[in-house]
Amino acid sequence: MPRQRPPETATIDAVTHDGRGIATIDGKKVFVPGALPGEQVRMRRRKLRRGYDEADLLEILAPSSERITPRCAVFGVCGGCALQHVDAADQRAMKQKSLADCLERIGGVRPERWLDPVFDPSPQGNWQYRRRARLAVKDVAGKGRVLVGFRESGAALVTDMHRCEVLSPPLDSLIDALSELIGALSIRTRLPQVELAVADNAVELVFRVLDPPTSEDRARFLCFGDEHGVRISLQPGGIDSVTPLIPDVARDALYYELPEFDVRIRFEPTDFVQVNGSVNRRMVAMAVDLLQLRNSDRVLDLFCGIGNFSLPMARRAASVLGLEGEPAQVTRAARNAAWNGIGNCEFRCSDLAALDGKTSWLRQSWDKVLLDPPRSGAEEVVRHLGRIGASRVVYVSCHPATLARDAGILTKGVGYRLEAAGIIDMFPHTAHVEAIALFSREPVLKRTT
Repeated sequence: MPRQRPPETATIDAVTHDGRGIATIDGKKVFVPGALPGEQVRMRRRKLRRGYDEADLLEILAPSSERITPRCAVFGVCGGCALQHVDAADQRAMKQKSLADCLERIGGVRPERWLDPVFDPSPQGNWQYRRRARLAVKDVAGKGRVLVGFRESGAALVTDMHRCEVLSPPLDSLIDALSELIGALSIRTRLPQVELAVADNAVELVFRVLDPPTSEDRARFLCFGDEHGVRISLQPGGIDSVTPLIPDVARDALYYELPEFDVRIRFEPTDFVQVNGSVNRRMVAMAVDLLQLRNSDRVLDLFCGIGNFSLPMARRAASVLGLEGEPAQVTRAARNAAWNGIGNCEFRCSDLAALDGKTSWLRQSWDKVLLDPPRSGAEEVVRHLGRIGASRVVYVSCHPATLARDAGILTKGVGYRLEAAGIIDMFPHTAHVEAIALFSREPVLKRTT
């Protein structure tokens, strides 16, 4: 076992976008999670690399005036949050700086103007926001209990936690109850995770079970659901195996609302939905406003998912075509359109990472485009956007680096201007940066085939 390095004292010069302080010692950068600029700290290096080292924060000797007290009892251990020691407004400033740095360094572009950050301004807006999560489960004999929670920061261990300040109610206060429930099951060592979903009309928990639960186990699940007012489903295999604890009982589909557009979107508990309902409503409204939709517009929604942007846009435009690579999501989106009585929105399955240039929608003319790709971005798609004539493209991103790469392609290779950009604070207290960008150019008329 390698010998532990001795503690050192250092002054923090700067901070990375993900909340790690940066000290320079003998010309080498040392990253110290949880430290703020100007602070003097005691630290211990734990990973030595060629260009930089990584250290653990042991003690803050001289705190920054900008440091605040984290609300969570396990902050610094749990990997769910990284920035609770930083004021919310300062967190957003850090995220905007990270976005600006990526756009300039990777894409070689700057927005003509910065959009106001999208966030929930209510007093509780930075807390209890997370309506979707996956919690790990581990029966730990040394703790004498089953641990339920997020993974520890930088480790595969499950955090020993009793509540979570960012989970939506009632999930925030169900950690101990879940620990007790699972600890009483015969399959307590064969239940590795719980998926959590909070809809506007119900709460559902999906337990991943590697062995079939006994009749006594099922009775315990049922009692838990009744006591806490939550639905229970079991997942013995892949995503397609998720079934309600009592399959024959009729129940309404989970849904969330976008009231500004008179839209309700149904989803399954394991579907991808934006985790922050309040911020999602603001984000959708901003995207629609930036597109400047007219009732004559033909709109293309790429990576459309279950219709989060498509259906609101269809309320304002002549027609919308949503494209998505996952067939189940396409089916769900089409059903959502029908459920909302929206007849001018079509959905198709398309692999947007492998375009051959012969796809029918690429040979058509579109007035506006919205992109909401995964972390890998939309490199293949944006290389083709010059062909379809759209005057405005709104790009919603969950990874600034791939947005910056694609922004460089759109501006230098396709002929768009980066008119505006800004951050979306979808995950307060984390280092996760979501962004929105508006690209514009003069419309190009082309033949529709």
